[in-house]
Amino acid sequence: MTAPAEVAAARTVVRRAPGKLFVAGEYAVVDAGNPAILVAVDRYITVTVTGAPGSPDALGASGGLAGPGGPGGSPAPDGLGTLTTDRSPAPDVTISSDLTPHPTAWRWHTGRLVLHGPGDGAQARAGLAHVVGAVETVGALLAERGLRVPELGVAVSSGLHEGGRKYGLGSSGAVTVAAVDAVAAFCGVELSAGARYRLAMLASARIDPKGSGGDLAASAWGGWILYRAPERDFVLDLARRVGIARTLAAPWPGHEVRRLPPPAGLRLEVGWTGEPVSTASQVAGLQRRGGRPGTAARQRFTRASNRLVEAAAGALERGDDAGLLAQIRTARQELARLDEAVGLGIFTPRLRRLCEAAETVGAAAKPSGAGGGDCGIALLDAAASRHICQVRRHWTAAGVHPLPVRPAAQRPERTRQP
Repeated sequence: MTAPAEVAAARTVVRRAPGKLFVAGEYAVVDAGNPAILVAVDRYITVTVTGAPGSPDALGASGGLAGPGGPGGSPAPDGLGTLTTDRSPAPDVTISSDLTPHPTAWRWHTGRLVLHGPGDGAQARAGLAHVVGAVETVGALLAERGLRVPELGVAVSSGLHEGGRKYGLGSSGAVTVAAVDAVAAFCGVELSAGARYRLAMLASARIDPKGSGGDLAASAWGGWILYRAPERDFVLDLARRVGIARTLAAPWPGHEVRRLPPPAGLRLEVGWTGEPVSTASQVAGLQRRGGRPGTAARQRFTRASNRLVEAAAGALERGDDAGLLAQIRTARQELARLDEAVGLGIFTPRLRRLCEAAETVGAAAKPSGAGGGDCGIALLDAAASRHICQVRRHWTAAGVHPLPVRPAAQRPERTRQP
């Protein structure tokens, strides 16, 4: 690892992470150990990290990046953010994004970033929660080794939005993975796919411990994957007890990532409803509406989901396109049964029309992710160009926007570890 004080101030590091689509296993994957299939797509979040010219040394007046119990008191509770602002002379971290009106400046205080200068610290943190959390998590890893984060400029550019509206392609996960990767690399740490995912999971779980992290895994590994979520409460508690570095190396109960081959002769088509939806709100709605773990509806859905996901993964590994299409149709039916049982609103009118239009030409289609808006997917014969054009025309007539996205390639491994 290269100490931050040795990093040239003018150095620039650029990392990007792809968005994702759920192919099967939505909702069930929220509970640790249940499988889902995801595919990374060729729309990206790009994070660029630069040094502060003339200021390559460590944190200075803010007292450094102190871990829990370090100088300056205790850190703020996980997930709650810091509500104060800091008005000391110069920022330690400046964050800019093409989705926010202006850059924000931050300073380190007891291992957390606080807003530098006037403004509402809680509001600023909420708007940049995943970027701030990523920087803090990398900072905590360095602090355990007696290292400090140099002054940084972090710039975010998103290809997962249109006019400020998200497509539902996992922008929160992609920005967390890209930010973790870029900040770590700037500080001299090259991450493997597993380390990228785990650091991003630790950052994200502090914000939303209910999130499965499937988007993080797809962004970290790329390609097609089978994913099982870890026990997030266990992982967060372990990090509090033994630190970030030991938690990265420890077993995570329930967790698995397995690379899958892409379908041999099928084309993935993606339709955007133009109706953004919050995945966290949809998952919370499932809990409120009788879909809590342990209820009959949730248990039946989870058993069915697990069977079809394993069967779909097997079909991909065998190159069995017909078998994969059958399981995607089953996944759609199971989501519809869950929707009928709990009244969650997974299938909006546009998502229904998206699925129906694709089925008329023999494709298999379903909502991707939590439903209620965002995107749907269709898998159909890659050689049937007439059918592909027909599906796109029908989607457009139904108010669904065909998205020009393709599966992203698997991301190359790096050998250096944190």
